[in-house]
Amino acid sequence: MDFCGKIALVTGASRGIGKETAILLEKYGATVIGTYYKELPGEITGIVYQYLNVVDQKSCETIITTIIEKYKKIDILVNNAGITADAMTKYMTEEEFDQVIEVNLKGTWNMTKLVGPIMMQQKTGSIVNVSSIVGEYGNIGQVNYAASKAGIIGMSKSWAKEFSRKGENVRVNVVAPGYTMTDMLKTVPSDLLEEFACQTMLKRLAEPQEIANAILFLASDFASYITGTVLDVNGGMRL
Repeated sequence: MDFCGKIALVTGASRGIGKETAILLEKYGATVIGTYYKELPGEITGIVYQYLNVVDQKSCETIITTIIEKYKKIDILVNNAGITADAMTKYMTEEEFDQVIEVNLKGTWNMTKLVGPIMMQQKTGSIVNVSSIVGEYGNIGQVNYAASKAGIIGMSKSWAKEFSRKGENVRVNVVAPGYTMTDMLKTVPSDLLEEFACQTMLKRLAEPQEIANAILFLASDFASYITGTVLDVNGGMRL
């Protein structure tokens, strides 16, 4: 697994899956720009952290321009930034619905809209978008989250066709994690987490690095003939 000379941009890299992805990319030789929104993580050797609001197109344009001016290219984009605002449909507010769609779906679109054409000009690049098992199977109380993550899958399959239509070696893939022990699950009662674990074939929940490993594979040259694909990393779980 060699990323030497590669420039990688990872959104939502201050914690959880994004943080582990940034750490692994840097470990294997990439120059990594990780983004944060609410809080800057503690110092992590080798990773350049920059503020980014993925909902704000100007914020996205600023970080992409800065990277291109300094490094002249972007080899890898990992769209990981995301949020939840769970509620049963009857009680979900318009604000809760819109906020999740804006961050998860439009945020991914904002970044890829800018980076995709750059990769086409380079004639090479790998984009990995983070969806969810919820985007594939749906889940009670997560209509907004399911819609946003299902949308990411649809956009990614479209981009895989669009960004390679003239023979460019630009790949777009999706990782769809199952329940993973990130900050998002800290508020979930332990008995419910145990129930989730029992729904998997492996009888446990994922660790963030296990999802990061899958992201690295799709970003790497080991996946050079894989595009438009959804890689399920869920321990054999079916909701």
